[in-house]
Amino acid sequence: MKIGIELELLVLLVIQTVFISAFAKFEVETPLIKKLIKWFLIDAVTIGLYYLVRHWAVIFPILGLVPGIIVHFKWCQKNKINPWKATPRKRYFELRGWKWEE
Repeated sequence: MKIGIELELLVLLVIQTVFISAFAKFEVETPLIKKLIKWFLIDAVTIGLYYLVRHWAVIFPILGLVPGIIVHFKWCQKNKINPWKATPRKRYFELRGWKWEE
């Protein structure tokens, strides 16, 4: 059995499902179009890489997560935000420049 681009599509589906769900609380006020563009670009680059380097393309989204997670945890630690829960919420909203409504 030969696996084609299905492997890359499966990896992208798993990554997006897990990370969109896990980090949704950190993006509540981010405009939908910005989130869609980000994920579309990740998908497009990965699929484009598949045609150049075949299954090595799955390394792109996986390795892209590593610095993103490191930056996320360092930023949260520096700003005294819980990196798992995005709490305290009011402080998190202020740091992101979002309007806090009680």
